[in-house]
Amino acid sequence: MTTIHPRRSLALFCAGATLIAACGGSSGSGSADGTTLPTVAPTNPVPTDATVPDTTPDTTPDTAPATDPAPEAGGLDAVAAATVQIVAQGTFVDPEFGATEGSGSGTGFVIDGSGIAVTNNHVVAGAGLLQVYVPGDDEPRNAKILGVSECSDLAVIDIDGDGYTALDWYSGDLRPGLDVYAAGYPLGDPEYTLTRGIVAKIAANGETQWASVDDVLEHDAAIQPGNSGGPLVTADGEVVGINYAGGSNTNTDQFFAIDAADAQSIVSALSAGEDVESLGINGQAVVSDDGSVFGLWVSGVTSGSPANDLGLEPGDIVTRLEGISVGADGSMADYCDVLRTHDSTDPLSVEVLRYSTQEVLSGEFNGAPLEQSFSFAAELDDTSAEETSTAYDYVQITDDTGLLTVSVPSAWSDIDGAGIELEGTTAPSVQASPDLDAYNGTWGTPGMFFIASASLADDDPNLLLDTLAAAQCTSTGREEYSDAVFSGLFEAFENCGETGAQVLNVVASPEDGAYAVVVSIQVVTDADLDAVDTILRTFNTTEG
Repeated sequence: MTTIHPRRSLALFCAGATLIAACGGSSGSGSADGTTLPTVAPTNPVPTDATVPDTTPDTTPDTAPATDPAPEAGGLDAVAAATVQIVAQGTFVDPEFGATEGSGSGTGFVIDGSGIAVTNNHVVAGAGLLQVYVPGDDEPRNAKILGVSECSDLAVIDIDGDGYTALDWYSGDLRPGLDVYAAGYPLGDPEYTLTRGIVAKIAANGETQWASVDDVLEHDAAIQPGNSGGPLVTADGEVVGINYAGGSNTNTDQFFAIDAADAQSIVSALSAGEDVESLGINGQAVVSDDGSVFGLWVSGVTSGSPANDLGLEPGDIVTRLEGISVGADGSMADYCDVLRTHDSTDPLSVEVLRYSTQEVLSGEFNGAPLEQSFSFAAELDDTSAEETSTAYDYVQITDDTGLLTVSVPSAWSDIDGAGIELEGTTAPSVQASPDLDAYNGTWGTPGMFFIASASLADDDPNLLLDTLAAAQCTSTGREEYSDAVFSGLFEAFENCGETGAQVLNVVASPEDGAYAVVVSIQVVTDADLDAVDTILRTFNTTEG
């Protein structure tokens, strides 16, 4: 068994893998505010919105094959008149690129002359302003959302004005080989485009990161980011499907549309102002590289929705819904299955990882708002975090290699990031205190250290806590610890030494047990209590 002396030793053994620490931190792309975001494994297909880089080759044919029947002029002319470009403005948080305040572009099409139009949920959900560019108009028109379906990735909007050209739904025989055309505004370009292809498959798998549809149409009429929500039509201009996904980075020529036959009943409900299988989230399933962090990443939240009332924020990760883990397979399937087995007004218990602050929160959709589900400060003292939260401001520190990061009070400016020896191995480490010598040698100075090591994974958590036990303190007992990533034990001590200091020790491992995390924090005054929760929700590792 590895022996760790309290407040004196720490180490990280990477074992060739990226470690996730403090409620799900991982290596990955950074946001504008410096938050480390989870690296998302690519899945097929990808959404066709304008925020996705253009990796699809231009497959638009210059001329139609001679064997194809010539389309009726009026049919495709009507499609051009009824297809609109939608620009959604607001603040969205992307799991790869972080927070952005700006606009994204998609496509829609009018189904009623009064201005009722269909698009994708992921084009409009969470937007603060919708502007629609109608063919023939120089200025955009405003629009409001009537209803959305997160799981079916459908939305209906009402565009200002009337007298629009509208499209009809296709009612003919749907079969592989049917000639189809994809209309829209790819890549945010204001110029209307039309591509041509055939239906390749009528019952392709519709499970994606951002939608859960049993069966969708697969076709080869080229679409790109920005085509989301646009119509897939016949030569007569009738809507066969709603485009929502393109190929992955494999550059295949297969694309996907929601079958019009499946969409019509949902669109009818949305047009009447009813949301279907929705809580007000514009989101996608994410899975970290090592699979230890997964859930539904919230890119945007619709005002007035159950998600908004809950207190959900862009950048949150919904990890469990009604006790069911969601997003573990990289799709929305589990999340949507829960919604489909409940009424829209039912209270639904939820667990959320707030990635920006590394907090674990719990609450209920259509019920109790989110609140912190676990606080170590509360374990140490009855003083609330609100009473002590202004005692410190915080800075992010790192070890000498840059592998370890954690936020500590700025007053804890004595920092040691040098590597240490653990079982013959030099490993990265970090400690912080107002005075490290005093922290390591007395009970009168606060401070912290943490360890994350594969060499500790085989040790019994109780035995590890035994090595951390302080002889001059009184233990308040050991309890189970768990969050969205780790599970294990923690032990709190009080009446330490002549100062009556308090110490909190945590030993925990991720679900796969690949490594163990040890965190120790010494508390001397009430002002230090806020530091406990801040440290435990921000300590992190990056890829070495």
